[in-house]
Amino acid sequence: MNESASAGKVKIGFIGLGVMGKSMARNLMKAGYGLYVYSRTKSKAEDLLQEGAIWKDGAADVARNADVTITMVEYPSDVENIFLGPSGIVTAAKPGSYLIDMTTSSPALALRIYEESRQSGLQSLDAPVSGGDIGARDGKLSIMVGGDEEAFEAVLPVFQAMGSNIVYQGAAGAGQHTKMCNQIAIAANMMGVSEALVYAERSGLNPTRVLKSIETGAAGSWSLSNLGPRIIQGNYEPGFYVKHMIKDLGIALQSAEDMGLEAYGLSLAKTLYERLAATGEESSGTQALVKIYR
Repeated sequence: MNESASAGKVKIGFIGLGVMGKSMARNLMKAGYGLYVYSRTKSKAEDLLQEGAIWKDGAADVARNADVTITMVEYPSDVENIFLGPSGIVTAAKPGSYLIDMTTSSPALALRIYEESRQSGLQSLDAPVSGGDIGARDGKLSIMVGGDEEAFEAVLPVFQAMGSNIVYQGAAGAGQHTKMCNQIAIAANMMGVSEALVYAERSGLNPTRVLKSIETGAAGSWSLSNLGPRIIQGNYEPGFYVKHMIKDLGIALQSAEDMGLEAYGLSLAKTLYERLAATGEESSGTQALVKIYR
């Protein structure tokens, strides 16, 4: 695969059609790529199939047919099974093809997948994303990539169909480590956003007016501008699930501990999200953290 390979000639396999995955897959089709898809729940793929995607009956079947296979699933255990399981895509993929995991997963697992892929004559990249449902829908995701730089350059047009801020971070696992930095910053920030808006409510202020004043100043952030309004409206629909945030923070906390880093904000955020999930909010959006403060 190289720059001269047009989108029409490159076949992409996409595994995992959740809140973000479906939009990412759709943007690849819009860019002209032929698309093979698989999801544990076929009904999630129906609209994509009507738009021209081709259904395959398993992850291995996707990889057998694709030049580039992308995974966007839930947990590291899912990633490990899809890549390295008995019917894993590392075994099934055709030699010379590219395997890209865009799930937020373990840096150590990304390195294992890279090593196993290389032994099978495959190119592997870990490329987690940030930007939530809005970024996925608009094709403006932040994509953080680890692996061989030559492989990154080869599939860059694929990334450009899904994201607008695409940065090569370094060797295998570097993409996942970068995503951990992202999640640590988001977790602490969401605590601040929640506390600020509840403070505004308690002090008798109009939260919408407060948001208008503070979101463009030093307090400004993606979470404040995009999730702050949802909090005010009482909209807790997921752009990113609470249960997935807990998973990510657990990975980050373990990685921090392995490096001897005391991550105070990360530890507190994980505790608060776990408390929120225990109230039945595990499938709500991360902005539901405000309910702990209320």
